[in-house]
Amino acid sequence: MEGNVLLALGLTLFAGLATGVGALIAFFTSRTNKKFLSVALGFSAGVMIYVSLIEIFVKAKDALVAAHGESQGYWLTVMGFFGGIVFIALIDRFIPTKNNPHEVKTVEDVHAAESGARVVDEDKLMKMGMFTALAIAIHNFPEGIATFMSAMQDPSVGIAIAIAVAIHNIPEGIAVAIPIFFATGIRKKAFKLSFLSGLAEPVGAIVAYLILMPFLTDTMFGIVFAAVAGIMVFISLDELLPAAKKYDETHLSIYGLVTGMAVMALSLLLLA
Repeated sequence: MEGNVLLALGLTLFAGLATGVGALIAFFTSRTNKKFLSVALGFSAGVMIYVSLIEIFVKAKDALVAAHGESQGYWLTVMGFFGGIVFIALIDRFIPTKNNPHEVKTVEDVHAAESGARVVDEDKLMKMGMFTALAIAIHNFPEGIATFMSAMQDPSVGIAIAIAVAIHNIPEGIAVAIPIFFATGIRKKAFKLSFLSGLAEPVGAIVAYLILMPFLTDTMFGIVFAAVAGIMVFISLDELLPAAKKYDETHLSIYGLVTGMAVMALSLLLLA
């Protein structure tokens, strides 16, 4: 049990700190490899969708059916799944579009926008960067819970989800770092705030461990796990796939999606 907790916390920390990787990319590259970005985001969506619907939803249903019977257990699973979707959708609803981490940005996008804006008002840039960091922190909190709970139940699933979350956290790091850098001219400060915005994921994991774990009955586990599946499906459909298609060339995002599903399926088969 203790080993699983440490692994789950470590995976969540790894996923969250990928925002720092995004900051480094923003500072040291002037162009985004859009083909790679499209494939990577599609791959991440494929992993999340497959594992959510094939593995996590099913385990949630099994736990709830065991505790409440076939009919009631299935109803609770479906309610938990859509409850997770409503939860993450409400978070998105109250985050302004320009600061929303679901609005994936390339290095060129952010450089171009902030280069022009810097001439006008550096204070506005700083505020934009700070609000973006806050928005990403709020958004990453439930992702941390999802990664942690998945890793606690099945480490192989947790590893796959952590990698998928880390991939989509990289563009978020870019969106935080660039406006702050243009406003201050200080790479260290921009990197630090980008890095800190990702720490909301391990904070979410710690909250899950301290608050949810002591009360983790079959019913609690099933509902939380169903909600985790809903959260990850929503993120995939609302964020990852639209962003992957935006930078798509010759169906690369779909190839990435299918590859992500296949890799996830193979890993589950091999580790079964």
